[in-house]
Amino acid sequence: MRRAAIIGTGQTHHASKRDDVSQPELVREASARALLDAGIDAAAINAVVISSMELFEGRALPELWLGEAAYAAGKPCMKVATGGTSGTSACIAGYHQVASGMFDLVLVVGYEKHSEGNTQAGMAIVDPYWDRAVASGALGNFALSISQYMADTGVTEEQAARVAVKARRNAARNPYAHLQMADITVEKVLESRMLAHPIHMLDMCPQSDGACAIVIAAEKTANKFCDRPAWIEGAATRHQQPYIGDIERRLTTMETLRSAAKEVYAKAGISDPRRDLDVAEIYEPVTYAELAWYEALGFCGQGDAGRLIEEGVTEMDGELPVNPSGGVLSSNPVGASGVIRVAEAASQVLGRAGEHQVDGATTALATGYGVYAWADALVLRAMS
Repeated sequence: MRRAAIIGTGQTHHASKRDDVSQPELVREASARALLDAGIDAAAINAVVISSMELFEGRALPELWLGEAAYAAGKPCMKVATGGTSGTSACIAGYHQVASGMFDLVLVVGYEKHSEGNTQAGMAIVDPYWDRAVASGALGNFALSISQYMADTGVTEEQAARVAVKARRNAARNPYAHLQMADITVEKVLESRMLAHPIHMLDMCPQSDGACAIVIAAEKTANKFCDRPAWIEGAATRHQQPYIGDIERRLTTMETLRSAAKEVYAKAGISDPRRDLDVAEIYEPVTYAELAWYEALGFCGQGDAGRLIEEGVTEMDGELPVNPSGGVLSSNPVGASGVIRVAEAASQVLGRAGEHQVDGATTALATGYGVYAWADALVLRAMS
C-alpha cells in the first residue's frame, strides 16, 4: 500500500434550499473549489468518486448524468451510496484507489439536495409489520436508541442540550455552515418543540442542500503540490443491520463504530484517543449521538460523556475539540456530510480551517454515521 494524503478540500455554502443551482452545478461548485485549494487542474485528476443518497431525491444513477460536472468525463467514475456513511465510505474508496497504486490523483465529491426529495419517505425502510409504527424514519430510530442510552448511562436532556449549544456556536465561525445560531442557549434547546421524546427540535440536525469535495494524492504527487499534506494514516468501515426488535441486543452498544475506531487507532499508533488526537470531526445527526460517540470512540469511559461535555473537554479551547466546524448538527446534506467530516478534519491538519482552526492540530479523527448499523473512521496526520 502506498502512502496517500488529502491535499485540497472544497465545499459549498449549505442551506435548506439552494435554488440558485442545479445538482450538477452544486457538484461543480465544490469540485472546483477543491481543485483550486489543491492547486491542480481538472485534467490532472485520474478518477472520480461520487457519493449521494439517491433514494432521498428519487433519481437513480446520478454518476451517469452529473459525473461530467465533477470533471469525470472520459475518466473512471464510481458512486457510493451507503446511507449516512456515504460520504466517508466514498473517501475511503478514493483512498484505496490511490493507496493501491491504481491512480495518483482522485477527486471525491459528495452532494445532496434535500429540497428536491423526501427524506422521511426514503427512511421508511424498516420492517413494515413489526417496526414501522415506531421506527419509520430517522426520528423513530433515534428516539428508540436514545431512550436506551439514557437509561443505560444516566445522560440528561440538559447535557445533550450543551452539545447543541457547542455545535451551533462553532458553526457561527464557519461561513459554510447551514445553521448560524450564535445566540443559542441550553434553555432555548430545551424549550424548542419536542419531535419524539426525548429529542427536541434543536437537538436534531437540519436537512441541507450542499456538496463537498476532497483531492486525494499519492505520496510523490502530494509532496509536489502541498507543503503539509494531510496523510491518511488509517481507514476502516463497518456495516451491519441489527433487527430493532431483537431484545438480546442493545441498540447502544455501537459495535460497528467501536470496531472501526479500534482498527484505525491501531493503524495510526493511537493508544489514548483523548491524548493522542488534536481534533475530531464526528458524524452526530442528533445531540445524544455525539455523547454516545465520545464513549464508543474512547474519549471517556462508559457513562462519562455527560461529564465530558459539562467540563468543556470537547469545546474549541478544550482538551479535545470535537466538531469545530459545527458538525452534522449544523449542516447535513447527507451524501456530502461524511465528505465534510473528512474535509474539515483535513483542513485542520492542513492549517486551512480559518476562524474555526484548532491551534497546533496535527492529528485528526473523522467518522461517518455510527448509529447501531453503519460506521466509518479515518485518522489524518500532518506527518508521521
